[in-house]
Amino acid sequence: MKRYSAFAIAREALRHHTGWERAWTSPEPRQRYDVVIIGGGGHGLATAYYLGKNFGITNVAVLEKGWIGGGNTGRNTTIIRSNYLQDPSAAIYEKSRGLFETLSQDINFNLMFSPRGVMMLAQTQHEVRGYTRTAHANALQGVDTEFIGPQRVKELCPIMNIEGPRYPVLGALWQPRAGTGRHDALVWGFARACSDMGMDIIQNCEVTGIHSEDGEVSGVSTTRGDIACDKLGIVVAGHSGRLAEMAGFRLPIESVALQALVSEPIKPCMDVVVMANTVHGYMSQSDKGEMVIGGGADGFNNYTQRGSFHHIEETVRALCETFPVINRLKMLRQWGGIVDMTGDRSPILSKTPLGNCFINCGWGTGGWKATPGSGWGFAELMVRGYSPLTAAFGLERFREGRFIDESVAAGVAH
Repeated sequence: MKRYSAFAIAREALRHHTGWERAWTSPEPRQRYDVVIIGGGGHGLATAYYLGKNFGITNVAVLEKGWIGGGNTGRNTTIIRSNYLQDPSAAIYEKSRGLFETLSQDINFNLMFSPRGVMMLAQTQHEVRGYTRTAHANALQGVDTEFIGPQRVKELCPIMNIEGPRYPVLGALWQPRAGTGRHDALVWGFARACSDMGMDIIQNCEVTGIHSEDGEVSGVSTTRGDIACDKLGIVVAGHSGRLAEMAGFRLPIESVALQALVSEPIKPCMDVVVMANTVHGYMSQSDKGEMVIGGGADGFNNYTQRGSFHHIEETVRALCETFPVINRLKMLRQWGGIVDMTGDRSPILSKTPLGNCFINCGWGTGGWKATPGSGWGFAELMVRGYSPLTAAFGLERFREGRFIDESVAAGVAH
């Protein structure tokens, strides 16, 4: 694989850009692999990448029923943060945030990681107490956050109206090294790196069945033939319940649509990310000038990837109170992604009742920011049967009542 660099761009410019290689190959599936990963999104590709990088396992196939980056990875709003309350959550999200810092260099692909800072507004006294508590928890966890007052909020985001008639800004939980990254670039970079290690990235390959022998997984049936494997990883976000049913077990999750939109591009006016639970919306400005806006998930189960007008109205109406400057902006486009929600709003990274079959799901509205950390821990779990990053997120916690309650930290879609 040729390395991307300023020198490579100059060289190819002299060649009229005729020497660029395909980013990754598209081979026909082989009959057998050591590991098969179902799902070519961020978490699936990250798992494959760290299987190769950390453990030297490269006889791997990543099966994607559509195209790379066509699912939730290409449908999120790019926020990266780790200011969660519970210790297991903070550990995996902070691991991920730390990996993002150098990931562009690691995989030789520009992820456009921008540690611009994320603030979560406190607009009620209840939120002030809650975020103060989280700031203390983060200090113990080694996560760099602080609770700041309204004047500091105004300094960081001058376009904000901190004296709103209904919900004045009383402060915010501020994480200065959080930020945003390019979602498409992450999957493209991981796919390219995996392909360079000899792994097979197989698109347009839907899994239609999961086979087992003597209580252990033996392979999968796909629209492109049967594939045998020694280990299987299921990483398919909102469709996890369907794949689990194929493997013979059920999951405590439900699938819903999560919606977002962007405005027409405008001149730079906001260089931080702002999340507001009380009015239930969040906003940042993209590198192209669009205001990236999101809110809550649908209140009913569905598998749609469309947006709906009532969510646009509710979310934008609320944000206009806090950011009056956006009142007259036009919407450029909207979209939806299918997210899988657990009861405690924390993910599942676990062994399953089917031997040598592992599942990574339940990230709900916060999966993007965890992508490299999730892949790191899930790869370790698949190889060693245990990972300190994933130990608390096993399926057995629902039976044992060991919930990791992040309903407040995930109270606004992000």
